[in-house]
Amino acid sequence: MLKALIASMRPKQWVKNLFIFAPLVFSRSLFVPEKLLLVAMAFAVFCVLAGSVYLLNDLMDIEKDRRHPTKKNRPLASGALKPGIALFFLVIFAGVSLGSATMLGLGFLFFAGAYFVNNLAYSTFMKHVVIVDVMSIAFGFVLRVLAGAAVIGVPATPWLLMCTVLLALFLGFAKRRYELVLLHDEADNHRKVLLQYSPYFLDQLIMIVGAAVVMSYALYTMSAETVAHFGTTGLIYTVPFVLYGIFRYLYLVHQKEEGGNPTRVLLTDTPLIVDIILWLGVCILIIEGVL
Repeated sequence: MLKALIASMRPKQWVKNLFIFAPLVFSRSLFVPEKLLLVAMAFAVFCVLAGSVYLLNDLMDIEKDRRHPTKKNRPLASGALKPGIALFFLVIFAGVSLGSATMLGLGFLFFAGAYFVNNLAYSTFMKHVVIVDVMSIAFGFVLRVLAGAAVIGVPATPWLLMCTVLLALFLGFAKRRYELVLLHDEADNHRKVLLQYSPYFLDQLIMIVGAAVVMSYALYTMSAETVAHFGTTGLIYTVPFVLYGIFRYLYLVHQKEEGGNPTRVLLTDTPLIVDIILWLGVCILIIEGVL
């Protein structure tokens, strides 16, 4: 039961909570021990909170997951975890994480609570509304960034929020495309909102937000505010890494028919992993004045 419970909390998906560290990096506070510790604690809180959210999602979708070619193997859908036990731990984990959030400040508590409410709204009705379903997912990433900024008392710049929401939309629409292509005629049995999408429509959305991600990030690196804050124009040299990351992900979506699980792709595709590490490393070196 313990193994099934942990699997239902989807620890691999907790990598999404690394967005909490973005304000720490771009506020030049990465090597400030006190702030690093605060963000690490915030990350832990969001991981437990995310685990309760995944339990909620699986409880809401248990019947649909049983008809899905891969999700039928999830603990709740397969019967390895009883719904009553999942509900009990959902309440426990949500209570513990939100209770712990109070120790990290009211600002952080507000955004952590908003994250949980957003996911509750998504699980109950927003996931059934075309386009709004993906926007709700993207909003969850924005709330992570805002929580990371709140816990160390720095502002989340509009550029950072814009790049975050556009990247999340890009990944979200790519995931919808994968689901639609994978399920074909069975799409409505799993997720009725997929009937409102088509591969062509999703390709247009992916193209728009993908281009917007690159342009927004490029403009951010060249903006007067950014240059003044970091005292360098060097961040412009990180744009090629972003370009390659977008192109590589599009290649995986269209040529390799992947993209249904962005986290798995980001954790298993070696070229993409190397690109992200290089981008992050160069960003840190430039921001800290080493380059």
